[in-house]
Amino acid sequence: MKPLTTDRIVEKIREIEQGIGRLSPMQKVLIGTDGSVTNLLEMATGHPVTITTRVQDVIGADPGTAAALEIEPGDEVNYRVVELKDSVTGEVLIYAVSCTPLRRLAPEFRQDLMRADIPIGRILCRHRIESRREITDARVIHAGTDLARTFNVHRCEPMLSRKYRIIHHEEPLIAIEEVFPCTAFADEIRVLVDAPSRIHITLLDMNGTSGRVDGGVGVTLDEPGCVLDARKSAGIDVRGGDEEARRRVADAARAVKEGLGLPGGAEIALHTTARQHAGLGSGTQVALATAAALCRLYDRDVPVSDLARVVGRGGTSGIGTAAFEQGGFILDGGHRFGTPGAKQDFRPSAASRGIAPPPVLARHRFPEDWRILLVTPETGAGAHGVREVDIFRTHCPVPLDEVREVCHEVLMRMIPGLIEHDLDLFGSAINRTQCLGFKKVEVAMQDPVVPSLLEATMQAGAAGAGLSSFGPTVYAVGDSGMADVARAATEVLGDRGGSVLLTQARNCGAVVRTG
Repeated sequence: MKPLTTDRIVEKIREIEQGIGRLSPMQKVLIGTDGSVTNLLEMATGHPVTITTRVQDVIGADPGTAAALEIEPGDEVNYRVVELKDSVTGEVLIYAVSCTPLRRLAPEFRQDLMRADIPIGRILCRHRIESRREITDARVIHAGTDLARTFNVHRCEPMLSRKYRIIHHEEPLIAIEEVFPCTAFADEIRVLVDAPSRIHITLLDMNGTSGRVDGGVGVTLDEPGCVLDARKSAGIDVRGGDEEARRRVADAARAVKEGLGLPGGAEIALHTTARQHAGLGSGTQVALATAAALCRLYDRDVPVSDLARVVGRGGTSGIGTAAFEQGGFILDGGHRFGTPGAKQDFRPSAASRGIAPPPVLARHRFPEDWRILLVTPETGAGAHGVREVDIFRTHCPVPLDEVREVCHEVLMRMIPGLIEHDLDLFGSAINRTQCLGFKKVEVAMQDPVVPSLLEATMQAGAAGAGLSSFGPTVYAVGDSGMADVARAATEVLGDRGGSVLLTQARNCGAVVRTG
């Protein structure tokens, strides 16, 4: 394993900055230093650093660890996971994992290493061990569950990671990885937004004779979601994601900057988002997350409904906007139709700019013990753009008797099933809505794999299954036995490919955090 040269470390830092934006001098120092990190942290914070040991164990080296330490796989190593903390504030500054081959340790060194309260740099100093550090890697990783809990961040939040070896007598003595959030040790304000996606169960009234149109029901999802961060900039600069996602972020940022008269722009890093045009509402979440980030950066307090109007979302369905604001199970009341100042025709949200999001009629917590399986086959994007507009125009109005039955299913079966924790009642209402109103139109336009997935997930034990929005994502709702449902979905996908994700509802909206 070759150490990184100084030039290569600089190159690595540039690569990191291309993905997440400019690093502060302190962040660069923590990535590139070949000295004691503990001393650097104490100088930066002005407080002593303490150690909390989370794991201390003797294990057999895996192949990666063996290669880093130049030992044989299976050789005994001391595996230690620690948190370096600010002793005054209690804040976790660095999460560090170290592996040390036991056969290279003097007894007194090993004794100190096994203690829970001594940083490795101080152990080396105490025993007057002459050594040098070789940096072997620097990169960005996602937090994941463990680091998210450690640093109180989102599991998709980017973290800075560096790996290095301590060399003694020309042999690797210790291999270490140190990790900290990208928002830590920054020299400017960064706003991070974690916005949820959603499933859209059905539109309610695409007939319009009642004088209202649209309306809908949906459920906010814990994942996948949209995570981005932003910092002030003169212009609009977007990193991360694919080209279309970057364009959406940039369009939303420009709309907010111009619509609210902000004095500057933002440098935005998009870390993760739900697949686009898959029926999960990624467009709304990306746009609102961008808007919320800019508002926080420039101290503007703007209601979510007004932000949705600025970025052109919520003109048909209000589920995505309400999911961003409050989460849970949502019922919206649609828009006035056919009168002056109201909607004049049938069209999707993306083509209904300037129309305010509909009122939320009901919002309930989704049961925490119910699970939602998301299955997105590789069938191409769901209907969007001109094609989606054409579908609304040619298939609306839908029959009034079907509108009435959809409303009856939602009001008298779906919502009571949710509130009374009756999964079978809730699921049967979802199943029935797949055959009614505009949802029937959406289902009929899918690839044959979609009805196969709906049938297979139900036969495998799901209480209910449906198509989210225009798909192609299929969702299935259940409690126990969802592993069997996931296996059935995977079998249907076969060689076609696609994703299968077991998640749950999210009973809160977006989280906006300043770091």
